Amino acid sequence: MKRRDFCRSTLAASIVAAYPFMTNAALAESSVAAVSLDGAEIELEKASIRELAEQLNGPLLMPGDTQYDYARRVWNGMHDRHPALIARCANSDDVRHAVTFARERDLLLSVRGGGHSWPGKSVCDGGLMIDLAEMNTVTANPETRRAYAQGGALLNGIDTASLQHGLVTTAGVVSHTGVGGFTLGGGYGRLNRKYGLAVDNLVSADLVTADGKFRTVSAEQDPDLFWAIRGGGGNFGVATQFEYQLHPFDRNVFSGAIIWPIEQAREVLDFYGGWYAGLSDDLYVGPAMVTMPEGVSAVVMEVVYAGDPVAGEKELTPLRKVGKPMQDTVTIQDYMVMQTQEDGTWAHGVRSYAKNGMAREFSPALIDALIESFVPDPRLAFFTHTAGGAVSRVDELATAFPHRKAETMIAVGGGWMDPAQDAEAIAIARAWFKQLEPFIGGYYANIDFDGADSKGGNYGPAYKRLSRIKGQYDPGNLFRLNRNIQPAS
Repeated sequence: MKRRDFCRSTLAASIVAAYPFMTNAALAESSVAAVSLDGAEIELEKASIRELAEQLNGPLLMPGDTQYDYARRVWNGMHDRHPALIARCANSDDVRHAVTFARERDLLLSVRGGGHSWPGKSVCDGGLMIDLAEMNTVTANPETRRAYAQGGALLNGIDTASLQHGLVTTAGVVSHTGVGGFTLGGGYGRLNRKYGLAVDNLVSADLVTADGKFRTVSAEQDPDLFWAIRGGGGNFGVATQFEYQLHPFDRNVFSGAIIWPIEQAREVLDFYGGWYAGLSDDLYVGPAMVTMPEGVSAVVMEVVYAGDPVAGEKELTPLRKVGKPMQDTVTIQDYMVMQTQEDGTWAHGVRSYAKNGMAREFSPALIDALIESFVPDPRLAFFTHTAGGAVSRVDELATAFPHRKAETMIAVGGGWMDPAQDAEAIAIARAWFKQLEPFIGGYYANIDFDGADSKGGNYGPAYKRLSRIKGQYDPGNLFRLNRNIQPAS
């Protein structure tokens, strides 16, 4: 080694040892190969990389940094992508600098909140990944009944912070899901029949738009943009904080599951189809058809009653009398038992695929299709998100979430660990779901793995307005790694 090179490398090593927050990006010795928005190969100049690293309060990571492989991993083990740079943002200013860096260089950009994007949109190959994982604080104010969650926070944080004050808002069914994608996509949860979707409880959001500006949007400030983010996903900027409406709630709720042998599926589902439409808003109950690891298949009804347990027990009695259940765990228990029970099934690293669609009614024809299409495979299941109630009483165009009249979201999906099973399991799931497609329309973007919608049909009459707002705030379509809305010219 030449003496000059030896001295340079020794000096660099000494700096890193003295300042462990320094990264390869901060010490970049050469340009970095990257990918542009249109997929072309580009070079990121070393001076600009160093400048960005110096601007950020959090680290800017490159391949070879000790944190890089950890930071690029997302929940779904199906996705193994390698960004050219990862900006682990510490605050909104970091996000502004990262967005500006990407826009000025036409650089492919992804945004990771909780990293729970089913199709892996939160991580990219060759682009810049904005990572909000360190921006994860959640607070709740019992006087104003508001919760504040940073963009990298998880749903568990919202539940935990709110419940300690006897308050709650609609959160999803896997507690390690990120608040960002969940909320921006609509936000189904076990309390949505009573309190509405997450977007119905969103009071305001802090957003960094494609021009690098920080905005607080609400019904009073940038109302068009506030309308668009409530269902339009990550198309309009990077959400760095959410403000939610909270509701009084006793965390000791009447909840659990009723399980029947698969042979009783006809009896159970036929009863459910004639019963569910008359339920109170307090009662969330929805079917699933699963096969357990030991090979036993079953029909499962998940139950949460968000009201007086005595009234809940009375309302649930007709369902409990159907057939001969294998198990009935419905009792008064802490709400977090339900909110965390799926965390292991959908653990980090699982290889997962899902397809879904929206059903306006649980019709006899749909029940026939569910029974006839069922596949007894422990890797896969049919499951639902029950809507109706408060969800359906919001006008279809009041927010950008388009599926207000759907009574339930129906999905086929699952998980496994062996990459060798990917092709087979995905093919089975697609074939299974194809038999259900005649009875459903549109899809819930937060769950569907490979839904495509180049003409905006999934947004229905909301799409034209969404496209116009996209053209106003992101004309270059910088935020395109999502269920993309094309900007109007």
